[in-house]
Amino acid sequence: MKIHHQNKFVELLMRFAMFSITSGAGTLVDLGGHWWLSSHFMTDKYWWTFWLSPVISFEAAVITNFAIAYFWVWRERISKRSTRSFFRHYAGYNAAATGVFFIKLLIMQGIHLLLAAFGWFQTKTYEPALCNMLALCFSGLFSFVLNEFVVFRKIEKKTDEPCGPSDNLSDDQSV
Repeated sequence: MKIHHQNKFVELLMRFAMFSITSGAGTLVDLGGHWWLSSHFMTDKYWWTFWLSPVISFEAAVITNFAIAYFWVWRERISKRSTRSFFRHYAGYNAAATGVFFIKLLIMQGIHLLLAAFGWFQTKTYEPALCNMLALCFSGLFSFVLNEFVVFRKIEKKTDEPCGPSDNLSDDQSV
């Protein structure tokens, strides 16, 4: 019994490491996109810099992260690969990521207000990216938990019951 729990814990740690690598790619897309939009395109406007720019860069990062997660991190939890399965998982992933995004956005606003109150890093180029990066650190763990236990949850197969018509939902295993 103890070995079984140790194996599950090691499996969880390995998946978290893989998720962290995946998140690194999404973070680069998110931070790079946010920095580029807020410093070259959406300048001098609070709403563009701190609201619209993060939304656009976030969605680009979601697409990047999902593709890596679907084909690498949680690949063994996808029982049937199909276009339908891909988009069903993407819908759940995007919904979970959107919830995490709102948490990140609130944290980002709080960090911005804190930095502004002390007059720290008040440049148009670096402060939005710094707020975004710090908020990503806090929201990343919540994102992993949602993906591990909701979007790509592991469904235990029942071996003691015969397979009936309602059990034939292999591509709907998650979400």
